[in-house]
Amino acid sequence: MSNNFLQHFRHQQQEAAYEKAMDTQCPFCSVQCTMQLLEQREGGRKKYKVLPLKETVSEARLCIKGRNAHQHALHRERILHPMKRVGRHFEQISWDDALHFIKEQFTSIQEQNGNDAVGVYGGGSLTNEEAYLLGKFARVALKTKHIDYNGRYCMSAAASAMNEAFGLDRGITNLVQEIPYSRCIILAGTNIAECQPTLLPYFQKAKENGAFIIALDPRETLTTKLADMHLKVKPGMDAALVNGMLKVILDQNLYDLSFIEERTNGFEELKEHIESLDLNEIAASTGIQREQMERAAVHFATGSTGMVFTARGVEQQTHGHATVRNFLNLILVTGNIGKLGSGYGAVTGQGNGQGGREHGQKADQLPGYRSIEHPEHRKYISKVWGITEEELPGKGVSAYEMIEKMDAEEIKALFIMGSNPLVSTPNANLAESALKKLKFLVVVDMFLSETAKHADLVLPSSSYLEDEGTMTNMEGRVTLRKAARSCPGEVRHDWQILCDVAVQLGKKTYFPFQSAEEIFNELRVASKGGKADYYGITYKRLEKERVFWPCPAPGHPGEGRLFTESFAHEDGKAKFLTVANHKPKEQPNRQFPLYLTTGRVMSHYLTGAQTRRSPALAAREIESFIRIHPSTARAFHVQNHSLVKVESARGSIQARGLYDESIREDTVFVPFHWGDEQNINKVTYHALDPVCKMPGFKVCAVRIAPVVDLSRN
Repeated sequence: MSNNFLQHFRHQQQEAAYEKAMDTQCPFCSVQCTMQLLEQREGGRKKYKVLPLKETVSEARLCIKGRNAHQHALHRERILHPMKRVGRHFEQISWDDALHFIKEQFTSIQEQNGNDAVGVYGGGSLTNEEAYLLGKFARVALKTKHIDYNGRYCMSAAASAMNEAFGLDRGITNLVQEIPYSRCIILAGTNIAECQPTLLPYFQKAKENGAFIIALDPRETLTTKLADMHLKVKPGMDAALVNGMLKVILDQNLYDLSFIEERTNGFEELKEHIESLDLNEIAASTGIQREQMERAAVHFATGSTGMVFTARGVEQQTHGHATVRNFLNLILVTGNIGKLGSGYGAVTGQGNGQGGREHGQKADQLPGYRSIEHPEHRKYISKVWGITEEELPGKGVSAYEMIEKMDAEEIKALFIMGSNPLVSTPNANLAESALKKLKFLVVVDMFLSETAKHADLVLPSSSYLEDEGTMTNMEGRVTLRKAARSCPGEVRHDWQILCDVAVQLGKKTYFPFQSAEEIFNELRVASKGGKADYYGITYKRLEKERVFWPCPAPGHPGEGRLFTESFAHEDGKAKFLTVANHKPKEQPNRQFPLYLTTGRVMSHYLTGAQTRRSPALAAREIESFIRIHPSTARAFHVQNHSLVKVESARGSIQARGLYDESIREDTVFVPFHWGDEQNINKVTYHALDPVCKMPGFKVCAVRIAPVVDLSRN
């Protein structure tokens, strides 16, 4: 055996034995599971293995998305340099040229059209530091009032409902670990088994402990199969169904009068409203038999503990705010809050959906969940930022309203960070028209997304493996995600990009940050005294533990369970709201006879910009699909596995038809993870909830037809 061969063999052994361990946490859903990515060299190639880490929320579980998250971060399509549009193509340019280009364009547009002619559009996956800095960037560096983010399409209904009812919005009012102690659980418009699968064992444990689980969903899912009772409600009629349950509870005197009298306001008005309703009429309008409503109501009211979880199925509606308020009415009437195993949970969708909505990305909000229209709040934040109150812009408009202002050419330039609105926005054809009318569009992203393809300038941002910062999970528990990997190419962190642009615009004094921790320390001060108070949380502390907010002082333990003694309104009491038996604004008709509802699948996330670049995930769901009842399919000449055209008054797409006997016959379902010709948001309804400005994604009227009608050949 030659010396050369032996040396080669030893070299291979050394490479195979080499491992780099990278501790991180999943970038996808709001559970924020922790993991370790092991990088191994074998025969000159790199291989990766993912291990769950023990932590407090998912108990060392990972779902298929988390196990394959690294694939998109390491994907060959990552943008590694600033890219400028030249004609129909993009060309690599230097960072200096890119930053100068932004300054030149933004300055010119604002000089000609005013500061508000430039808009900023953020995302719920940004770290707390970057969400905070984006809000400051819009209002201090650009001096524009126009900033909002894609969380408007995710959490706005639940957030506004909790703020009004309880005085405080935090995803779950209890700890996740309390779920097994609940005797009755309502899962309303949430498919936890596919969207937050690492939480499912908590609900399974609750069932083992004797809990009765009620699921509300117009279709059968992995989550409804877990339930003891599935209420297959007609799309958009959830608020009416809750009114029916409330009527049963009041008629049978199953409500908690002592809790109501001591800790709530507005019960008499609610009672008078509920007494005027007819259960038979509610049953007819919801598609739920009266006996089912009665059984569900009695179970929830008579259990010693109870929890309600809502998600996009009931929230992404033109009356989503009121629907969530009615679920909160149900909790308050039965006294199921502020104690072990009792409370409410808004199942946050995006990785930092909770933290992203607390620190200034929303049009009406300042850091710490302060209001931009409140004089004292404006005064405090202006002082923290070192500007005058007069310099701080006022309230802007919601995300979809920004799209409308772009289409009307009132907003002439847009800075997008961490979002893909061309796919996530309802009535997406209008969004595409609006993007094309912009004089200047900057997109900060890891990939050339559907939105980025329309940009004048694309800036490369870091992935979850590379970017240090804090995230806040669905419980309100703050975590520190360390950077596990160096940035590839000329990639920069989102916070660095914001500071670089601000410096170009002459605002270096306000953006001197050299690390994420420096930004967090300013965020702590900015949030101090606000509803979302992070002042007592530090990086040093987060290296040892995960801390709940509110945490007003360094020695404070943080509040895990909220509202044990009082609510966050000045008088300490929660508020009831009378809710009408709402119907969706768009109803099926002769031209468009079916309901369309949308949602997620386990292997994909949001617009799919990341998960569709993960080979392991993309292989599981290679294309979009439409689930349709076989009887409905036959009526429209649609064959199983054939291509189907789905059309509304706004647009159409094509998707693969799949028969599903468990779905309502008047309803079809399409997931929203695909773009271009399979972008279902070309079809969805854009009318907004009057309170929270949530679009009506979940209910619209459509018709279907085979792309090729084989039945008539």
